Amino acid sequence: MRKTPWIVVTLLGSLLLTGGCSTNMATGQRQLNMIGTSQEVAMGSEAAPQFTKSYGGAVPSDSIRSYVNELGMKLAKVSERPDLPWEFTIVDSSVLNAFALPGGKVFISRGLAVKLTSEAQLAGVLGHEVGHVTAQHIGQQMTQALIIQGLGIGLAVAGEQTDNDLLKVLGVGTTVGGGVYMLKFGRDQESQADMLGVRYMTKLGYNPTAQLQVMNVLAQASKGPRPPEFLSTHPLPQTRIRRLEKLIKEKYPDYNNLEKYPFYHQRYEQRMLRELARLPKAKHTGEQSQKPQAAYR
Repeated sequence: MRKTPWIVVTLLGSLLLTGGCSTNMATGQRQLNMIGTSQEVAMGSEAAPQFTKSYGGAVPSDSIRSYVNELGMKLAKVSERPDLPWEFTIVDSSVLNAFALPGGKVFISRGLAVKLTSEAQLAGVLGHEVGHVTAQHIGQQMTQALIIQGLGIGLAVAGEQTDNDLLKVLGVGTTVGGGVYMLKFGRDQESQADMLGVRYMTKLGYNPTAQLQVMNVLAQASKGPRPPEFLSTHPLPQTRIRRLEKLIKEKYPDYNNLEKYPFYHQRYEQRMLRELARLPKAKHTGEQSQKPQAAYR
């Protein structure tokens, strides 16, 4: 039995009334965001198990999972949104990937983790994803989709779409295949997340140039015969590298002081790389069909 379309119209109206422009605490910028915190958390909590499963599940190592979550939680606590129900998961996938869902659900792939060489680099990746959440980039992208799709709701009401179809378009209660969670971020949003990531990692004492090193890892990977998955929705690493170089020189002129800003290579080797080397091959290789499109973003 077909549901009545007024539910979707009511939902959109509610979002328009309760949302609006506000100043983001992380960026200091005014932004239009109709997605409230409770909605962010609910959507992220719904989608997280499906994303984890689609990428081979969590890495089968308690020590590695604890290491990633421990570092991620430290970064989240020095962010502007420490009270979100943050979760940091390393998935058993060989693709080079990291992404965040609404409400503080952050993922990094085993394939990307094994390419890194220091704890500072891991902090840079996780801090970047925390930055997307604190800057509410996903909420902004979904708000744009709401506004655009809202124009077509009247036509949909007269058509054959069900409310469930429309709710997926709006990003409310969507599944992995809904296509709204992983909307492509623009270069400005990516660079903003890079810079926020540097902010958080340096608050914990990590060397900011580790974020540049991660960008170089991604740039190198893009030269292969088969570009990694992150390039499907990502601006070129070179753009982000130039912006990061400028930021680090201006805000962290003493970045060469390794006593102040260490990398922790040995700790990463012991707690991540050696442990990964003991595990069987990754369950997810990127060859599977119908996998969600995501990226280091």
